[in-house]
Amino acid sequence: MRMQIESTDQLTHMDGVPVRVWKGTSEDGTPCVVFVHRIAVSNQVDQAQFERELAEQLPPGRVVDLRHVL
Repeated sequence: MRMQIESTDQLTHMDGVPVRVWKGTSEDGTPCVVFVHRIAVSNQVDQAQFERELAEQLPPGRVVDLRHVL
């Protein structure tokens, strides 16, 4: 399965863990919500650009109740 996801300004909690809410669309156009706790890039590649783009998306986030995400 492939999907395209985009970060939102929302944070919520799942199983006691803070997660960032991402909105996505699958290849066939089905909308979905993705909950991301961590993102990692292999240390075998240059991470500088990824880190810059991620930093633009992360601060600080608006905490919402999980019931309001779905």
